[in-house]
Amino acid sequence: MEFLKIENLYKVYGKGENQVIALDNISLTIDKGEFVAIVGSSGSGKSTLLHAIAGVDMPTGGKIYLNGQDIYAGSNERLAVFRRRQVGLIYQFHNLIPTLNVEENITLPILMDRRKVNQERLEELLDMLKLKDRRNHLPNQLSGGQQQRVAIGRALMNAPQVMLADEPTGSLDSRNGHEIVRLLKESNRKYRQTLLLVTHDENIALQADRIIRITDGKVVRDERQAVLS
Repeated sequence: MEFLKIENLYKVYGKGENQVIALDNISLTIDKGEFVAIVGSSGSGKSTLLHAIAGVDMPTGGKIYLNGQDIYAGSNERLAVFRRRQVGLIYQFHNLIPTLNVEENITLPILMDRRKVNQERLEELLDMLKLKDRRNHLPNQLSGGQQQRVAIGRALMNAPQVMLADEPTGSLDSRNGHEIVRLLKESNRKYRQTLLLVTHDENIALQADRIIRITDGKVVRDERQAVLS
């Protein structure tokens, strides 16, 4: 079932001689529950595409529809609500609040949205992420892999429809990187969330349902594949 639709997406930075075309007329459809890897060299436009889908970097032209709704139509307040409630965004670096413990960092999006924390979901996430015995620890008391697990928990806490991961293993060693990908795949299957993951790592990309390669702001390869266990 078509879940995410991108039509003629165009993004330009700068003007005149300094103009850079980051996205050049990209059109895609992605089904609900798909795990899609987006690959390409540095500066290819893959992160720009992810951030446009997340609602944090408005495109110069084109449309992005999620469940038939144009995410950039309407007010800035509506867009902010969309980002908080519909999108889980994970970066290469954890961006945790250093003065908040694990539980507080994970539940921060709910509290900022002035909603009640779903304690059952919180406990489920802490268990899945193997953080129950670290719930009261501050970020500086955690390893890099544990901090990234907290960032995943924070992204999942709102039960978003789509998870967007921008080089989530880029700052980790191979063992922790493998664990992070395993957790994202588990979330993708368990909650049937659509997962888009930007990566330089071909081994990670090969675990996806589909690989999209971007070069110079254009899609040059888009193919589905058998998922490796």
